[in-house]
Amino acid sequence: MTVLLKVCGATSRDDVALLGAAGADLIGLWHGVPGGPADLPLGRFTDLAEACRTTEVTEPMMVTFLRDPAVIVDAARPAGVRWLQLHGYQPPAVVAALKRGWPEATVVKVLHVTGDACVERPLLASYERAGTDVFLFDATGAEGRVGSTGLSLDPDVVIDLAEATTRPFLLAGGISAANRSRYEKVAAHPRFAGIDVDTAARDLSGAFCADSVGGIRRRWRAVPEVEEVF
Repeated sequence: MTVLLKVCGATSRDDVALLGAAGADLIGLWHGVPGGPADLPLGRFTDLAEACRTTEVTEPMMVTFLRDPAVIVDAARPAGVRWLQLHGYQPPAVVAALKRGWPEATVVKVLHVTGDACVERPLLASYERAGTDVFLFDATGAEGRVGSTGLSLDPDVVIDLAEATTRPFLLAGGISAANRSRYEKVAAHPRFAGIDVDTAARDLSGAFCADSVGGIRRRWRAVPEVEEVF
């Protein structure tokens, strides 16, 4: 299975074009992330989703803290965005409502990890029953900050959490080309689906860097093929 590369936080058509050319499979578009530096109003979100599709190589992914399934679908579906990343602490009922109303959508539920603890761990079975398609493991920052923290997860914690689920998973949290070797066991896991990057995809000015994205892609794709999981 090809390792998916998601790059998060595009805010312009130039970002989308650069990321598509550099080999991103999924581009995270923030909508409904109050105060987030990459949060997009609905019109801009729709415009950039269209830009992703015109690359013919990338899919847009909605990244949201929204909790109302109807509001999420009303934003994503008309924009042609079928990947939905629930990045807040939305309960399993939100996943279930999304899958009932839009079975074709791919729902990605973020699991927030602090040290070796995952706050959603008691609800993993409920998230799966609700219809979660993919989990995304991410590190929380100081004072509970979520998303784009640049903090890395312990590989053993990742494996332990993966074994507590039955769904494919994406790995976030300080992922870069340089730390690929640290996650050898994770990359070899049969349900490892890919990586989600933000900080490491940018240069010192904070702009996306094609060389950085390309380097991450090459380093993380250099893994043995494993059985298709979705």
